[in-house]
Amino acid sequence: MEMRRKLAGLRLWGPPGRPGRQPPTEPAAAPARRPVVRALAVLAAFVGTVLFSLALARVTLEPSAASADLVHSNVHPGASIRQYLEQSSAGDALRQLGGNILLGVPFGLLLPVMLPQTRGLLRVAAVTAVVMTLVELVQGALVTGRAFDVDDVILNTAGALLGFLLAGRRMSRAVHPRRRHWWHRLPGFGPRGGAGAPEAGGGARPPV
Repeated sequence: MEMRRKLAGLRLWGPPGRPGRQPPTEPAAAPARRPVVRALAVLAAFVGTVLFSLALARVTLEPSAASADLVHSNVHPGASIRQYLEQSSAGDALRQLGGNILLGVPFGLLLPVMLPQTRGLLRVAAVTAVVMTLVELVQGALVTGRAFDVDDVILNTAGALLGFLLAGRRMSRAVHPRRRHWWHRLPGFGPRGGAGAPEAGGGARPPV
């Protein structure tokens, strides 16, 4: 039986050095996306970020003298959220909490496209939290009628993660090549058996 298998293999692929049917190979990788398309997508994301920044500044940094005696800083996570849920009407709570969540969604959509290094849940969350913390500090220290609220940062970050999961990750993958993680370089974790594994039909023939 073993001899029959060897003879069948020689008839199918042909002996070394002679023409014969070639073993099946994997399809060629898709060509890299054109730089022009990628540049246009990054430019569109940049313009969107600028417009969003202007809207964010108008919403968060505009003085409100009428609220000067009503606002107070909050550094206890969950305190403001609990207050809205317990003491406000359903409509007011939805506007306050939902508005802060929606304010963070553009971070999750635009950051991965404009800066592919920020792809990933943790990276999007970290960048959003840092930016919104700075915004809260500025408005609490310099803007009349505004105060620092850590719950705003939490809700904004949650909105960024929501935007990234819903569309940001897919948009970034459509524009930029997939990011290789550090574990992809470990033996056994690469595609089809690990990095450095020979491709099908690409191994060296034994000497004859």
